[in-house]
Amino acid sequence: MKYVHVGINVTNLETSIAFYQKVFGVEPVKVKADYAKFLLESPGLNFTLNVRDEVKGNQVNHFGFQVETSEEITAHKERLEKEGFFARDETDTTCCYAVQDKFWVTDPDGNEWEFFYTKADSDVHKIESACCVAGDASNSCC
Repeated sequence: MKYVHVGINVTNLETSIAFYQKVFGVEPVKVKADYAKFLLESPGLNFTLNVRDEVKGNQVNHFGFQVETSEEITAHKERLEKEGFFARDETDTTCCYAVQDKFWVTDPDGNEWEFFYTKADSDVHKIESACCVAGDASNSCC
């Protein structure tokens, strides 16, 4: 397999393109009146934006990027904060049977994106924190 494909519904294509250009750090490879496509080589991701009249909240739990080092977390957070995003931090959090450093950003339609580094496995599913409750009333996690 070369790419994972994720297609999301958005209400404002221009606003969403601007958000994802900053998050991904690349321009879309295709833009139409009701559609945009980003193609990322690393990670291999075919990500599309599909215009709809209405999008109600976060229709999925969340999306995320797992990175290989804690330095990558810092680099991505600093990069996105320079782009004007508010990044919600979580360090040394236990979530999803792992101890992680992470931060979150939210797109214009309410979809949450997590950038995370897994430090260690854990026998505990979660220690209550914003990780497992952010935008998710069911308290499910990762």
